[in-house]
Amino acid sequence: MKKRTLISVLSAVVLSAVILSSCGREPINMTFRYNHNTGDEISLLGFGMMRLPWLLDEDGVPMRDAQGRRIVDQEIANKLVDMALANGVNFFDNAPVYLDGRNEYAVGHALARHPRNSFFVTSKLSNFRDASFEASKAMYLQSFEDLQVDVIDYYFLHSVGGGGMQRFRERHIDNGMIDFLLAEREAGRIRNLGWSFHGCVTVFDTLLEMGIHWDFAMLQMNYLDWEHANWEQVTGREVTAKYLYDRLREHNIPIFTMNSLRGGLLSNLPASAAEILDNTTPGLTHSEWGFRFLGSFDGVVSILTGMSTEQQLRENIKTFSPMVPLTAREMAAIDQVARVMTTAGFIGCTACGYCQVCPFGIDIVSVLIEYNRHIVEGIPIDPNNPILRQAALCRGEVCGLCEPLCPIDVQIIREMRRIEGLLTQ
Repeated sequence: MKKRTLISVLSAVVLSAVILSSCGREPINMTFRYNHNTGDEISLLGFGMMRLPWLLDEDGVPMRDAQGRRIVDQEIANKLVDMALANGVNFFDNAPVYLDGRNEYAVGHALARHPRNSFFVTSKLSNFRDASFEASKAMYLQSFEDLQVDVIDYYFLHSVGGGGMQRFRERHIDNGMIDFLLAEREAGRIRNLGWSFHGCVTVFDTLLEMGIHWDFAMLQMNYLDWEHANWEQVTGREVTAKYLYDRLREHNIPIFTMNSLRGGLLSNLPASAAEILDNTTPGLTHSEWGFRFLGSFDGVVSILTGMSTEQQLRENIKTFSPMVPLTAREMAAIDQVARVMTTAGFIGCTACGYCQVCPFGIDIVSVLIEYNRHIVEGIPIDPNNPILRQAALCRGEVCGLCEPLCPIDVQIIREMRRIEGLLTQ
């Protein structure tokens, strides 16, 4: 593990001052939340680093490294990190599997140009493919190397619940990784240990009853999932974000949120839903409504969202500087919109990209998001749409690689069949 010398640290301080002064920073009005476990003051807007842009060639095609992985545009990543820090955003969320495995390397280089005490950095145990102790420990240590840090502020068990209790035990208990990570926290190399949750609620409940002090947890939480949930397949229970939130509050566990806008679905509402919000409080963007909903809850320390452009970052900074909670009237409007949305026929894809392993070349996320776009905009399904036509390539009956990877249990094969059928009507 590389340690920065005193000279390099001082250089980073000077460089950071120059960068921040060149960003044209306004007085910071960012809303901060207090983590009662550590005393950290964390920006309510958290920067999810999984959607950084790719470095493109002259034809607009992502460039690739020697291993065939797409390359993050480091210059843009640096600019986004600089702009975020200049405006009070100090929480940067990462995982070894994001961005073709290039996420932490790119973020590490961007953050190393700033003083270490100016940001909080996360990583995750994303041991989905190889849950052995040796592979899991190697992944953990590589995160330090790529992020260029000696201490990880917030370390997650990544996406617990996917695959049910058996998979949870394989990834975290039987291999000894929980014991190892608890020892690492005790040694100070991890400041906060927690988990992100998708899937089987039995795993969620088990985590709370294990007798371990968890420093935080992260939920998929947005106004669509709050009280209008899907049936959880493994146990057959209806699980809402409200249930998960309430249980964490009972245990006094600080909460981070993800999929705040449902993969962009809640940032571009259909006309029938948008009309409800516009008639309640004109002038707010759909994204502002979604973020303000989450910012209205006690116990939510940071709201994570992926951003890939300066415009997205600038708009979100404005929303959180400061965050204005929703009024009771606005909350009622949000509930009405959620009811409209749950009957609209959307596919619940959050565009995380975990499913992008199709051996038949289907861009699964693009197909599902394109379908949702037709629903939002009221566009008739065109049988010649080249994106939707990929659905006909699905061979789920002999493949099925994608569905076990979906953290929210979207029935991808069924949806591909349904879309294929719509194209032939």
